[in-house]
Amino acid sequence: MKRISRQTSRGAEQARQELPTILAEAAAGHTTVITRRGREVAAVVPITAARPVKVMPLTALAGTGRGLWGARSAAAIARLREEWKR
Repeated sequence: MKRISRQTSRGAEQARQELPTILAEAAAGHTTVITRRGREVAAVVPITAARPVKVMPLTALAGTGRGLWGARSAAAIARLREEWKR
């Protein structure tokens, strides 16, 4: 993962006027924090910093819990549900 090398701050109006520059800085690995009335409200970050972790499908796990609850799984689950009602 690429390390973010620099962080700057701009007011909302200034950020609006300088959006192409802010985007170029993000592409270069820099973060820009946008403020409104002195309070941080948003950040433009490089996509490598914002990209979520890849989610794997659960279909590969199908059947892996077979036998986990015993021969009478419905009864085991019912007991657990009753325990949580207390």
